[in-house]
Amino acid sequence: MNSISPPSKTPSLMIQGCTSDSGKTTLAAALCRLLYRRGVRVAPFKPQNMALNSAVTIDGGEIGRAQALQALAAGVAAHIDFNPILLKPSTDKRAQVIIHGQAISDLNARDYHEYKPRAMKAVLESWERLCAAYDCVVVEGAGSPAEINLRARDIANMGFAEVVDCPVIIVADIDRGGVFAHLVGTLELLSASEQARVKGFVINRFRGDISLLEPGLRWLEERTGKPVLGVVPYLHGLYLDAEDALPRSKEAKTDTKLRIIAPAYPRISNHNDLDPLRFHPDVDFTIVGPHDAVPPCDLIVLPGSKAVQADLNWLREMGWDKAIRRHLRYGGKLIGVCGGLQMLGTQLHDPLGLEGKPGSAPGLGLLDFETTLAKAKTLENVSGTLTLPGNPAIAGYRIHMGVTHGAALDHPATMLGDEPEGAISSDGQIMATYCHGLFDSPEALSALLEWTGYKPSGTFDPNARRERDLDRLADALEASIDLKLLAQWLPGLALPAKDR
Repeated sequence: MNSISPPSKTPSLMIQGCTSDSGKTTLAAALCRLLYRRGVRVAPFKPQNMALNSAVTIDGGEIGRAQALQALAAGVAAHIDFNPILLKPSTDKRAQVIIHGQAISDLNARDYHEYKPRAMKAVLESWERLCAAYDCVVVEGAGSPAEINLRARDIANMGFAEVVDCPVIIVADIDRGGVFAHLVGTLELLSASEQARVKGFVINRFRGDISLLEPGLRWLEERTGKPVLGVVPYLHGLYLDAEDALPRSKEAKTDTKLRIIAPAYPRISNHNDLDPLRFHPDVDFTIVGPHDAVPPCDLIVLPGSKAVQADLNWLREMGWDKAIRRHLRYGGKLIGVCGGLQMLGTQLHDPLGLEGKPGSAPGLGLLDFETTLAKAKTLENVSGTLTLPGNPAIAGYRIHMGVTHGAALDHPATMLGDEPEGAISSDGQIMATYCHGLFDSPEALSALLEWTGYKPSGTFDPNARRERDLDRLADALEASIDLKLLAQWLPGLALPAKDR
């Protein structure tokens, strides 16, 4: 391993964006993979994340899923210090606040604003530990640094960069349109010291003839005095865990054999569980949005939720309860994961008002169990087998606050060591589990599709596909960005890449 020894401090670079979903996560992941391929021990870092897609770390905490992806790109195990502050919205005005991997409170936006100085202390503790343990740190901002209403007490973007003296590059998504206005406007809204901290721009998701873009690039450099470090091409079909946003479009496939759908309820969480289905070549997978008709299918998956009762009410308002019963009458299969499991039971109890007003509400009544929400949160990585023919292996994680009891659990969906977990209905049509990552194992994925009614034409390995796409992303970045310039702040990029 090549160790980078800076003259004064650990090398770092922060990627901020003009908007959410501009490419910060993927750019940070690509840089982590490029450094990893050069033998550099690199840590990803996001001071504050707001997301409902999360992962369980090696030290038993919870961080944003995007930082777990970046850890994978960097070749290190996910750790709580990679994302010290995680906010998980439960309503439009409130969020669960997770500090160093553990939920500490539910706060509204104004109260969290007052809490930020304490949150910054946790951020800096993690930062110091990472700087002491790694050769360099790739930092991801959140949203945009030009959100004027959030500038005071900022810990997610320039407020953090100024405190630790971290250089910044700004990325913009040209596919959205208005890329030059985004970049110039963002820079103009920063303070003088923040503007000086910006070392250059990256334009993301470009497709077309780059010669037609070059006059605009020259204008941008002359107008701002900042270099364009690179123009990254639009890469179709990347299998990378989303930070939070649902996929923009369906994957293009031909000759699919199995139709699978999932509802996009308002507080959907850990929807990356569905990625193996989105990318499986045999599966026509659709996320069904609000007020869209529920199409006929072979399998319905109810994914996780951060507000189970509220999302269950939404399902009923959208007519999903009737559609699910019709689907089952015609022999279709149904899987509920985590919050989806809780929806399938007879009752949902929230005596402490953890997800809304205290009280109870009826579930869909499709499996004989009840769930009671409690303050203690289950956070654990798990492995075991499905209780399907051949007992295919699974490996995933559990993140939930509910305790579930009932007769349906006597027929478990999985065995986690000696622990029975989840449920399968007596007629074999419904499966429920708290295990995220249910579809990630190739053998489990094949077995579940066969349980649904179709024998896959071949093996699809989601984890291997994700690794290949991280390398494809890193290759594209290496070919399209000025690594010599970036090496001023991340010296490891100047090292030769090792054989893969």
